[in-house]
Amino acid sequence: MRRDLLCPSCGATVEAYRNPVPTADMIIELTGGGQPGPVVLVRRANPPLGWALPGGFVDYGESAAHAARREALEETGLRVEVLALIGVYGRPERDPRQHTITTAYAGRASGQPIAGDDAAAVAAFALDKLPPDICFDHRQILDDYRAWRLGLRPAAPVSAMELME
Repeated sequence: MRRDLLCPSCGATVEAYRNPVPTADMIIELTGGGQPGPVVLVRRANPPLGWALPGGFVDYGESAAHAARREALEETGLRVEVLALIGVYGRPERDPRQHTITTAYAGRASGQPIAGDDAAAVAAFALDKLPPDICFDHRQILDDYRAWRLGLRPAAPVSAMELME
């Protein structure tokens, strides 16, 4: 969406574009015994309140995969190995605060998650026992992840270049 603004210094017309904001989310499988285990969700400390996948905004100059790993570490204290790209989600109403487009990854980690950054709490949930108050479109992302884990839908591999820090 384009709109024209006036430059406060010279009065010239300047074109301004309002574009969706990129975000990245991480589905973290807790591992144990070689099998995928429960997934880690964070209880948001800020509105919209509820449970969500660890994630957040992609910084300028940062890949989406790196942003997802960084946000996961900041919010859960877990270092995540990225397994696959689950999907890209961009419905304009997916985030009530603004139009965002997220890149959702699946990854695995071991250890005990600890709430950090803007997470009020962190917990691991079995996919068949998810909390009812999941924010954004994260339930859809988790449904797509479950379908991938069951072999019912493909996921994309993540390029090694995407994972470089």
